[in-house]
Amino acid sequence: MNSTNFFILALDQGTTSTRAILFDAQGRPVRSHAVGLRQIYPDNGWVEHDPSEIWQAVLACDRAVLKGVEAGDVAANGISNQRETSVIWDRKTGAPLHNAICDAPRHGGGGAFASAHIEGGRRHGGQ
Repeated sequence: MNSTNFFILALDQGTTSTRAILFDAQGRPVRSHAVGLRQIYPDNGWVEHDPSEIWQAVLACDRAVLKGVEAGDVAANGISNQRETSVIWDRKTGAPLHNAICDAPRHGGGGAFASAHIEGGRRHGGQ
């Protein structure tokens, strides 16, 4: 990789989709790819995502924009993620224990939403 022939990979993993954009050394977009995410509504105003689906969307987007690009030609990778979403993973297997709980605008709550969602180790506020 020389100083004028490199790429920057940007990954935006949001609440409704995952998108990757590959930029050239001058900051111009070269390729982009997006995959929508299924919204799961287990209760009125509650939003969840399948963590495995998120991971597969990230892989699909990265693979699509990086096709034919050598790893050494990517100078940097920027990532923006769902900061309002929580996932609990099994320490030994790495598998998600439940859907990702999304503190999305649909409920209008705030930080207390996730606590109510899994209060006492029970799903959906004790149901």
